[in-house]
Amino acid sequence: MPELPEVETIARGVNARVRGDRIVEVWFDSHREPFKTPPARQAKGLEGRAILAVHRTGKHIVCELGATRGSLLSERKANPEAQWIVHLGMTGRLLVTTPDAPLAVHTHARLSLASGRELRFVDPRRFGRLEFRDLGRSPGFSAPGADPLAVTAEEFVQLFHPRRLAIKAALLNQKLLSGVGNIYADESLFRAGIRPRRVSGRLTRRELDRLRLALREVLEDAIRLGGSSVSDYVDADGERGFFQLEHCVYLRTGLPCLRCQTPIRRIVLAGRGTHYCPNCQR
Repeated sequence: MPELPEVETIARGVNARVRGDRIVEVWFDSHREPFKTPPARQAKGLEGRAILAVHRTGKHIVCELGATRGSLLSERKANPEAQWIVHLGMTGRLLVTTPDAPLAVHTHARLSLASGRELRFVDPRRFGRLEFRDLGRSPGFSAPGADPLAVTAEEFVQLFHPRRLAIKAALLNQKLLSGVGNIYADESLFRAGIRPRRVSGRLTRRELDRLRLALREVLEDAIRLGGSSVSDYVDADGERGFFQLEHCVYLRTGLPCLRCQTPIRRIVLAGRGTHYCPNCQR
């Protein structure tokens, strides 16, 4: 599943390409799984709206939409009146392309834009979700947990110090931090020198702050390199990321640690494959 860096990369790419554009026509396929809001309602709500901005919230991509009237210039300055919310699931892709680009078999949405481009949602396994919100009738989308790129030292301590969970399991809890998944939990714990089985509540404040900084660092490094392409992930242009080349422990079972040459171990924790160095992480 795409994690925070991958979702952030896609959101930034889509925003750079379609911000200020207008949705003129919408097509959805007949599969019901991707639609958190009925497709007919989504189509009616989306058509004619200007795209004011596209950003990441947790592991979701949120398209802020303006009114269906007025000039593009005035709508760029307007407050959002609706949102289109995209969750990529396991294999989802949000692509900006041209209408004549080959249509992937598992394309579930095509938004035709006034500029002549298309915004397409492709998802072979259909675990992704599409939702439309009229902000005059419902609140805007918000993530359940804190953003790991913005959480303060004290907030981080308050989130994790009372927990009796293993720290790896706590990092994956989206109600605590939104956006962290298996890859970046493993990599941040390695950078912080903390074993994944350590109980959150037994970590010192110094260790928790070291972890907070390591997590932010690894996420920012991954965003800079366009995310980790270890499976189906590609950015808004269909290009793969490069951070997988920087992984120190994730999927490196049995290989020598890049710091100390000790073989990397794999265990199952919170139902997820977990990778760590038994020498560097204590």
